[in-house]
Amino acid sequence: MPAADGPAFRSGFACFAGRPNVGKSTLMNALVGAKIAITSSRPQTTRRAIRGIVHRPDAQLIIVDTPGLHRPRTLLGERLDSLVRSTLTEVDVIGFCLPAAERIGPGDQYLAGELASLSGKTPVVAIVTKTDQASRAQIASQLAAVGKLGDWADVVPVSAITGYQLDVLADVLVSHLPAGRPLYPEGELTDEPEQQLAAELIREAILEGVRDELPHSIAVVVEEMGPRPGRDDLIDVHAVMYVERPSQKAIVIGAHGARLKEVGSTARAQIEALLGSRVYLDLRIKIAKDWQRDPRQLRRLGFYDR
Repeated sequence: MPAADGPAFRSGFACFAGRPNVGKSTLMNALVGAKIAITSSRPQTTRRAIRGIVHRPDAQLIIVDTPGLHRPRTLLGERLDSLVRSTLTEVDVIGFCLPAAERIGPGDQYLAGELASLSGKTPVVAIVTKTDQASRAQIASQLAAVGKLGDWADVVPVSAITGYQLDVLADVLVSHLPAGRPLYPEGELTDEPEQQLAAELIREAILEGVRDELPHSIAVVVEEMGPRPGRDDLIDVHAVMYVERPSQKAIVIGAHGARLKEVGSTARAQIEALLGSRVYLDLRIKIAKDWQRDPRQLRRLGFYDR
């Protein structure tokens, strides 16, 4: 590895932006080479600015995955929108993600206009995602459409699933970073606390298979996590899942508790992989009525105003 303070080494931040469910989290995980952000087919899965760290011999690229920009309908939505906008002004390069097989819509056009106002200060790379889900003709057509959408620093088609052009995208993003020393120790893949990562893995397990209206109403807080006293081979994780209505609680529990048992089993396996240890997972469900619209409850659940 070149000397960290040598002129060839670059370090800095990139942010992925785009509509909800355009593949931002999956793309970050693929570039980092580990599962840092949870993914789901449900829109608005990401609720925090999560950092993933890409280590290279010539650079350290810190990718900030953000919630998708959308028209806010709740106080939570307003705070997520504020989070994205503030993050966009703090990074060295922005990756604007658009799926290869989906027509460019009003949401993409709106975001392109928003990013155009930043392009004079921060380079914007248009990333055509999910090329594995599109034909060659669709990819070519989308590349042409994206090129007309704005004056981008680069346009790169990729697939996080097959790995297509991930190395090219990494090279492009790194080329826009300033020279500098590494910002994180070698081998560190994220600065997210393990307790928060565990909470997100639980929420991911809940999101799979639930009704369309439920994902936005779920929040998870890990209240306690640590080795069991007298045991160095078992970690206790105590978590609370919050929903807004009794009917949603019933959905999570499922018939005779089957859904909750499945969630617990899936989440426990993921947390064990994260921590490298056996885990005892204690899951509880509480109702926090209309928490997405309540400033006090949003603060308690970790969604602070910016």
